[in-house]
Amino acid sequence: MRIRKAPALGLAALVAGGLFAGGAGAQAQATGGSPAPCEPTAKACVSLSTNQAWLQEDGRTSYGPVPTTSGKPGAETPQGTFQVQWKNADHVSGEFGAPMPNAVFFTDTGVAFHEGSLEQESNGCIHLSTTASKTFFDSLQPGDEVQVVP
Repeated sequence: MRIRKAPALGLAALVAGGLFAGGAGAQAQATGGSPAPCEPTAKACVSLSTNQAWLQEDGRTSYGPVPTTSGKPGAETPQGTFQVQWKNADHVSGEFGAPMPNAVFFTDTGVAFHEGSLEQESNGCIHLSTTASKTFFDSLQPGDEVQVVP
C-alpha cells in the first residue's frame, strides 16, 4: 500500500477553512487547542508572558489560544483572579476617549477585554482581534472567573 502525502495548504485555504484568522499580528486560532496556564475554575485565562488568551469550559480549553496585547510600562495589566463585572458592546473610554468594542470589564479599575491593536500595548486592558473580542464578549457573563497570570 502506498501512502500519499497531503498537499500543503496555502494561507488562502486556511482562511477559507476557518483555521486562520488573518490580519496584522494574527496567529492561528484553535478550538480545544493548547491547555491554558490557569486553574480549571477560570472561564477566561490570560498569559502576559506569551501574549495569549483562552476561554475554558469545565477546565478544558474551548477557544484559543488567541493573540493579545496588554498594558504598557506604567500601565501594566494587573495579575490575579477576577470576576467579570459588566459588558458593553459599544463602550468608549471616559478616560482616554477611545472606542472599546466588545468590552468585558473584569476589574473595578476599568480593565477589560476588548477589540484593540495587536501591535501596540494598551493602558492596562487586554486587546483582542475583532473575531476574538466578539467571541469573548459572547461567551463571558458577569460573575465568570478571569485569571491573569505572568
